[in-house]
Amino acid sequence: MEPEVRFSIRSRIRSFRFAFAGIRSFITREHNARIHLAATAGVIAAAILFHVSLAEACVLLIVTSLVWITEMLNTCIERMADLITLEQNPQIKFIKDIAAAAVLIAAITAVVTGLIIFIPKLL
Repeated sequence: MEPEVRFSIRSRIRSFRFAFAGIRSFITREHNARIHLAATAGVIAAAILFHVSLAEACVLLIVTSLVWITEMLNTCIERMADLITLEQNPQIKFIKDIAAAAVLIAAITAVVTGLIIFIPKLL
């Protein structure tokens, strides 16, 4: 067993720096992240323009976060798989396809949610 490490504010701050560095790297290195960033900006603009309710804003926040989280995890899975081998491997292809499908499902959920919230406001 590892010895217990004392709580340290400095180490907690450092962990936040690592997390923000990860977000920055994700946005600068991944094309899909920039697409998600543009879509997120569009959702925020639409939410402000159409004066969504607090409940609607919370739902939009949840589904938008779901897309970001799944895309980040998908990117991690793809990068890890590529570290294992760049050769064609049916098992790795299966894993990558499932991870990509998770992003697709999250994105579809977000779009449908957005349509449910914004279409009545447009009409």
